Parts: sequence; structure tokens; C-alpha cells
Amino acid sequence: MKTISGRFRAALLVGAAASALVFASGAMAQNQNGNGGNGNGGANSNDNTWPYATTDKAPVIAVVGDIACQPGEEAAGESSKEVCTDAKSPYINTSLWQSQESTANLIESIKPDAIALLGDLQYQVGRYSDFEQSYDLTYGAFKMISRPAPGNHEFYDEHGETGVAGYGYFSYFNGFQIDTNNDAGLGQPVTTTISDPCPSNPACGPGSTPVADLSPQPIPRADGQAGHFDEQSGVADGWYSYNIGSWHLISLNIECSTQPGGCVDTGAWFASELAWLKTDLEENHSACTLAYWHQPTFSPANGITPEGIAAKYFWQLLYQYGADLVLNGHDHLYAHYRPLDPDGNYDPKKGIREFVVGTGGETLDTVVTATVTSGASETNMEDPSENPNFNAENLEANSTGFYWGVMALTLNQNGYAWDFQSSLESPLAGAPASPTFKDAGVGTCHGPVNR
Repeated sequence: MKTISGRFRAALLVGAAASALVFASGAMAQNQNGNGGNGNGGANSNDNTWPYATTDKAPVIAVVGDIACQPGEEAAGESSKEVCTDAKSPYINTSLWQSQESTANLIESIKPDAIALLGDLQYQVGRYSDFEQSYDLTYGAFKMISRPAPGNHEFYDEHGETGVAGYGYFSYFNGFQIDTNNDAGLGQPVTTTISDPCPSNPACGPGSTPVADLSPQPIPRADGQAGHFDEQSGVADGWYSYNIGSWHLISLNIECSTQPGGCVDTGAWFASELAWLKTDLEENHSACTLAYWHQPTFSPANGITPEGIAAKYFWQLLYQYGADLVLNGHDHLYAHYRPLDPDGNYDPKKGIREFVVGTGGETLDTVVTATVTSGASETNMEDPSENPNFNAENLEANSTGFYWGVMALTLNQNGYAWDFQSSLESPLAGAPASPTFKDAGVGTCHGPVNR
């Protein structure tokens, strides 16, 4: 049995100290203000109504993905890119600590009932120590109300770093096993050495990775906040559903490229997820339904991935059973489409509206609305139907500049209201004159077929 001592112990202490400071400052502010959550404070000035109490108002969820910068120094042979203290060119005068902190501050001001996290929560490859040294220092304050979905940066090789196959992600949200034997590792995380999960898989991130296996990662607990993790096989499910108010919410895992059977709908892993989703929708009688995962099927940045194409199977089931919204990250921007069917056709009656909110703190992407022309050896990846005008025809709104921010989604009895607020403008050359961006609107649910 192997355990980690120094590095993980230090990370735990840093994370715990930061969480304690956040909690203490929040509690002090609430004691002074006498008004904790969603504006419904009680007579007792010590009532900490958020995030504990419920209200008579429609519940609100905060929606965001692509969040936490890469902290510290990396092991020998691993690249250090876009680290917290050194934003990549052409960003100037802003570390990624600032953008990450700004969206965390916005979530605190929203005081949501839950947070739908849309993947790529920790860069570059989501090691447990990275979660503790970056993500936890800001978003750790909201861990108890977070409902995560994983992204490619939690599973695959990325930017010259070897992926950890979800071990860090599941260890952070589910907890991990502790050595209880009376030996030198007593009380330390039980760990395992992770081999490269995708040494020759083209879906994995670009860049060379070390030949050697990574340093050990904690072994996650089997079940918890992030869904199920199989300790014996190391294969993660990572999908689950829950209800808030009159809504049914479904968190899905689209990181299929390195799973048994890959991203084919008949592959063992992906087929089991699709079967689970079908059963979940068959048993759902909620007035409204939304689902979220990381890579979008329709990409505002003109960057469809193999996972995004595979997620069309999610769309087909969601459309069949009358779902209302899809939430994604991966594209580092904010945008949303008019209601669409799984083939990307406008459908005002039964269509699902897709939101992309990849604005949690990482470096930002550009929205592509211009006509896309495929070359002789290229495939148009803006839309699976290969419509070169797809975004121009179907995007209802997008951040036409470079903004980090969070979307507040109000879950009404038979509808919804969205309100995206920017938290910080990026200092990119060519950024718009306006320092803020906002997009708000309302929609009506059409109800599942078995309501």
C-alpha cells in the first residue's frame, strides 16, 4: 500500500485553512447584516439563512464551468502553461487568480440554492493537489451546494501534462480512502499510481507528455457528490440526477474517449450511461427538466469535439422526453442558442435551448458567427449537420467581447429566467469599450412526455 505524505498533507492544510477563512468571514458578515440567504433574513441576527435555509421564492442555481487555474510548479517532465500567476499572452496585467476570484465573488452575491458546474473545474489535468491548491481556495467555499460534471481536463492529457483519469476530481468531491493500518502511512490518503489514460488517443489534449507514470493519486470513495467511482477497475460513472423545486436536473459525464468502448453508443461505458439516462427520463414526472455536461454538441466557438458529437445521443433522449434546457462549458465564452432539435433545426415548440457558460476564470475564446468555409481536406466542425452558417442563424445571444462571469438561472414552476452577469472584463487587445456584459431572458417549459 502506498501513501502520500508531504505534498498532500500540505495541500490539505492549505485548503482547510482557506475554507475556514472563507467560512469565518461569511459568518461574520451575516451576523453583522442579519440577512443571510436570498433576501429573507430572520429576526435573529445570528441566523445564517444562506446556504442552509429554504425560502418561498423560486430556487436559483448558479451555472458556470472552466474555472480554476493551474497552481504551482509541476513534476519533472510536466509542462507549466497558463499558470495562476502568469496568464498567457495576449492577456496583460491580470493573473488568473483574479478572474477565478471574481466569478466566485459573483456566486456569493447571487446566493444560489445550488451550483451547476459544467466541467474543466481544475486545470491542466485535475490532480487532487491542484484542486486543493487552486479550485478549493475560491470555489471550495461553495462545495456543499455544488453539483459538478467533469470535463476533459479532469480526465485526459492536456497541454503537455498527463491526465489522471478523474481520480483527482472524484477524490476532491467524493472524498478519498484513508490508511487505517498501523504503519508509517497511518491517517494518510490511500493512493495508486495512475498510468497515462490516453497515450495514443487523438481525442486527448495536444502536446507531448512524460513517458513515466504520474505520481500517485488518492483513491476516491465509491459514491458521493460527483457520482459513482469503481475502485477496483478505476472506471468512473460520474452521472446522477436530482430535483430542485419543480425541476429535474441531470448531470452527465461525456468524457468517453478513454472509457471502455469509447464514444460509440454501443460501447460498454457509454451505452450504460445512455441506458441510465433513458430510465431516468422515463421515471421523471417533473414539470421542467434540464441536463448538463461539458463539451457542447453545438459550439459557439466553432470547435465541436468527438465528445460533443457523441453527446447528440443525449440530445436525442432529452428531446424525446421533453427536456427544456442543456447547459455546457468547454468553449470559454458565454452564448445561447434558440430552441433546437437534436439535428440543429430550429424548433420553437419542442426544441431545447443550449447555454454555453465556460466563463469561470480560464483564458477566454472568441464567438464565431461568420460563415465557415471548409477546405478540401477539412470538415466543418461548427455543427454536426455541417451547416456553415449555423451560428449566425441560431445564436440568440453571445458575449461579443471577452468576459468572465456566471449565469443565474431561476427555476420557476413552469418556466425559467436566466441572467448572465460579467464579473470581470479581460484585458485583451481589441476588447470592447464596455467593461460589463449582461444577458437576461425568460422561457417556458413544455413538460416531459410522461408528466
